[in-house]
Amino acid sequence: MRVAESGTGGSSVGPCVPVGDGPDGVDSRSDHTVPVTVQARTAVEPAAAFDIVAPIDLLLVFQGWAPPPGVRGATDQTGPWDHVGASRKSDLTDGSTATETLTEYTPGHSFAYELIGFPNIALARLVSGVRGEWTFTPDDGGTLMRWTYEFKPRAGCYGLIRAGLAPLWRRYMSSGLAGAVAAVERSVA
Repeated sequence: MRVAESGTGGSSVGPCVPVGDGPDGVDSRSDHTVPVTVQARTAVEPAAAFDIVAPIDLLLVFQGWAPPPGVRGATDQTGPWDHVGASRKSDLTDGSTATETLTEYTPGHSFAYELIGFPNIALARLVSGVRGEWTFTPDDGGTLMRWTYEFKPRAGCYGLIRAGLAPLWRRYMSSGLAGAVAAVERSVA
Protein backbone atom coordinates (compact mmCIF):
# COMPACT_ATOMS: atom_id res chain seq x y z
CA MET A 1 0.00 0.00 0.00
CA ARG A 2 1.19 3.47 -0.80
CA VAL A 3 1.41 6.00 1.99
CA ALA A 4 1.73 9.75 1.52
CA GLU A 5 4.99 11.36 2.43
CA SER A 6 4.87 14.58 4.41
CA GLY A 7 6.35 17.73 3.01
CA THR A 8 8.87 18.48 5.74
CA GLY A 9 11.43 19.73 3.26
CA GLY A 10 14.16 17.49 4.61
CA SER A 11 14.61 19.52 7.79
CA SER A 12 14.95 17.99 11.23
CA VAL A 13 13.50 14.50 11.24
CA GLY A 14 12.31 14.67 14.82
CA PRO A 15 12.79 13.07 18.19
CA CYS A 16 12.75 9.41 17.13
CA VAL A 17 16.07 7.69 16.59
CA PRO A 18 17.85 6.13 14.88
CA VAL A 19 17.34 8.14 11.71
CA GLY A 20 16.62 5.84 8.78
CA ASP A 21 18.52 5.54 5.56
CA GLY A 22 15.56 6.51 3.37
CA PRO A 23 14.11 9.89 2.36
CA ASP A 24 12.73 12.07 5.16
CA GLY A 25 14.27 9.79 7.78
CA VAL A 26 12.17 6.73 6.91
CA ASP A 27 14.02 3.48 7.56
CA SER A 28 13.68 1.68 4.23
CA ARG A 29 14.67 -1.64 5.81
CA SER A 30 11.67 -1.69 8.14
CA ASP A 31 8.96 0.13 6.19
CA HIS A 32 5.75 -0.68 8.08
CA THR A 33 2.64 1.14 9.20
CA VAL A 34 0.59 1.42 12.37
CA PRO A 35 -3.06 0.86 11.39
CA VAL A 36 -5.97 2.13 13.45
CA THR A 37 -9.40 0.77 12.50
CA VAL A 38 -12.91 1.53 13.72
CA GLN A 39 -16.16 0.09 12.43
CA ALA A 40 -19.90 0.42 12.87
CA ARG A 41 -23.04 -1.06 11.40
CA THR A 42 -26.05 0.63 9.89
CA ALA A 43 -29.29 -0.71 8.42
CA VAL A 44 -28.69 1.31 5.25
CA GLU A 45 -27.49 -0.59 2.15
CA PRO A 46 -23.75 -0.24 1.26
CA ALA A 47 -24.17 1.79 -1.94
CA ALA A 48 -26.46 4.30 -0.21
CA ALA A 49 -24.13 4.63 2.80
CA PHE A 50 -21.16 5.10 0.47
CA ASP A 51 -22.99 7.78 -1.55
CA ILE A 52 -23.54 9.78 1.65
CA VAL A 53 -20.16 9.34 3.33
CA ALA A 54 -17.75 9.70 0.39
CA PRO A 55 -18.68 13.34 -0.39
CA ILE A 56 -19.76 14.26 3.17
CA ASP A 57 -19.20 17.76 4.52
CA LEU A 58 -16.30 17.17 6.92
CA LEU A 59 -17.68 19.76 9.33
CA LEU A 60 -20.68 17.51 10.00
CA VAL A 61 -18.66 14.59 11.32
CA PHE A 62 -15.23 15.70 12.56
CA GLN A 63 -15.93 17.86 15.58
CA GLY A 64 -12.59 17.09 17.23
CA TRP A 65 -11.63 15.02 20.20
CA ALA A 66 -8.77 16.62 22.12
CA PRO A 67 -5.93 16.60 21.33
CA PRO A 68 -6.69 15.97 17.61
CA PRO A 69 -8.39 19.09 16.23
CA GLY A 70 -11.80 19.13 14.61
CA VAL A 71 -12.49 20.14 11.02
CA ARG A 72 -13.95 23.59 10.29
CA GLY A 73 -14.48 22.84 6.63
CA ALA A 74 -12.68 22.21 3.36
CA THR A 75 -11.23 24.59 0.81
CA ASP A 76 -9.38 24.33 -2.49
CA GLN A 77 -11.36 21.25 -3.50
CA THR A 78 -10.42 20.32 -7.07
CA GLY A 79 -13.91 19.09 -7.95
CA PRO A 80 -16.36 16.43 -6.82
CA TRP A 81 -14.94 13.94 -4.30
CA ASP A 82 -15.65 11.06 -6.65
CA HIS A 83 -12.47 10.17 -8.55
CA VAL A 84 -8.81 9.35 -8.03
CA GLY A 85 -6.76 12.54 -7.94
CA ALA A 86 -9.42 14.79 -6.39
CA SER A 87 -7.96 16.81 -3.52
CA ARG A 88 -9.05 19.25 -0.84
CA LYS A 89 -7.54 21.14 2.03
CA SER A 90 -9.11 20.47 5.44
CA ASP A 91 -9.19 23.56 7.65
CA LEU A 92 -8.75 22.45 11.25
CA THR A 93 -10.01 24.03 14.46
CA ASP A 94 -6.46 24.66 15.71
CA GLY A 95 -5.83 26.93 12.70
CA SER A 96 -3.77 24.41 10.73
CA THR A 97 -4.59 22.69 7.45
CA ALA A 98 -3.96 19.30 5.89
CA THR A 99 -4.33 18.24 2.26
CA GLU A 100 -6.17 15.05 1.32
CA THR A 101 -5.93 13.42 -2.11
CA LEU A 102 -8.10 10.51 -3.25
CA THR A 103 -5.90 7.58 -4.29
CA GLU A 104 -8.59 4.92 -4.75
CA TYR A 105 -12.29 5.19 -5.52
CA THR A 106 -14.60 2.23 -6.10
CA PRO A 107 -18.21 3.52 -6.26
CA GLY A 108 -20.52 1.90 -3.73
CA HIS A 109 -17.70 0.06 -1.96
CA SER A 110 -14.59 1.99 -0.88
CA PHE A 111 -12.36 5.01 -1.17
CA ALA A 112 -8.87 5.77 0.08
CA TYR A 113 -6.87 8.96 0.47
CA GLU A 114 -3.44 10.18 1.42
CA LEU A 115 -2.84 13.01 3.83
CA ILE A 116 0.03 15.47 3.53
CA GLY A 117 0.86 18.73 5.26
CA PHE A 118 0.35 17.44 8.77
CA PRO A 119 -1.74 19.53 11.17
CA ASN A 120 1.06 20.15 13.64
CA ILE A 121 4.81 19.90 13.81
CA ALA A 122 4.73 17.24 16.55
CA LEU A 123 2.88 14.82 14.27
CA ALA A 124 5.15 15.67 11.33
CA ARG A 125 8.17 14.74 13.44
CA LEU A 126 6.72 11.33 14.31
CA VAL A 127 5.00 10.31 11.08
CA SER A 128 6.13 10.57 7.47
CA GLY A 129 2.80 9.63 5.91
CA VAL A 130 -0.84 8.75 6.46
CA ARG A 131 -3.31 6.74 4.41
CA GLY A 132 -7.03 6.60 5.18
CA GLU A 133 -9.52 4.11 3.79
CA TRP A 134 -13.28 3.70 4.13
CA THR A 135 -15.03 0.46 3.12
CA PHE A 136 -18.73 -0.32 2.96
CA THR A 137 -19.55 -4.03 2.95
CA PRO A 138 -22.90 -5.84 3.05
CA ASP A 139 -23.87 -6.98 6.55
CA ASP A 140 -27.18 -8.73 7.28
CA GLY A 141 -29.29 -6.40 5.15
CA GLY A 142 -27.29 -3.31 6.06
CA THR A 143 -23.69 -2.16 5.96
CA LEU A 144 -20.52 -2.62 7.93
CA MET A 145 -18.72 0.71 7.63
CA ARG A 146 -15.00 0.40 8.35
CA TRP A 147 -12.50 3.26 8.52
CA THR A 148 -8.76 2.57 8.71
CA TYR A 149 -6.00 5.12 9.21
CA GLU A 150 -2.45 3.93 8.56
CA PHE A 151 0.36 5.94 10.09
CA LYS A 152 3.80 5.52 8.53
CA PRO A 153 6.14 6.17 11.46
CA ARG A 154 9.52 7.75 11.03
CA ALA A 155 12.45 5.51 11.87
CA GLY A 156 12.46 4.61 15.55
CA CYS A 157 8.93 5.96 16.20
CA TYR A 158 6.88 2.80 15.67
CA GLY A 159 6.44 2.04 19.39
CA LEU A 160 5.53 5.62 20.24
CA ILE A 161 2.93 5.78 17.46
CA ARG A 162 1.49 2.38 18.38
CA ALA A 163 1.33 2.92 22.16
CA GLY A 164 0.73 6.68 22.31
CA LEU A 165 -0.87 8.12 19.21
CA ALA A 166 -2.93 5.14 18.01
CA PRO A 167 -5.18 4.89 21.11
CA LEU A 168 -5.90 8.65 21.02
CA TRP A 169 -6.56 8.56 17.29
CA ARG A 170 -8.93 5.59 17.69
CA ARG A 171 -11.13 7.71 19.99
CA TYR A 172 -11.07 10.56 17.48
CA MET A 173 -11.99 8.18 14.67
CA SER A 174 -14.78 6.58 16.73
CA SER A 175 -16.33 10.01 17.18
CA GLY A 176 -16.01 10.76 13.46
CA LEU A 177 -17.45 7.39 12.48
CA ALA A 178 -20.42 7.91 14.81
CA GLY A 179 -21.05 11.24 13.06
CA ALA A 180 -20.87 9.57 9.65
CA VAL A 181 -23.29 6.81 10.69
CA ALA A 182 -25.70 9.44 12.08
CA ALA A 183 -25.53 11.34 8.78
CA VAL A 184 -26.25 8.14 6.83
CA GLU A 185 -29.22 7.24 9.01
CA ARG A 186 -30.62 10.80 8.95
CA SER A 187 -30.53 10.82 5.15
CA VAL A 188 -32.84 7.82 4.84
CA ALA A 189 -35.16 8.65 7.71
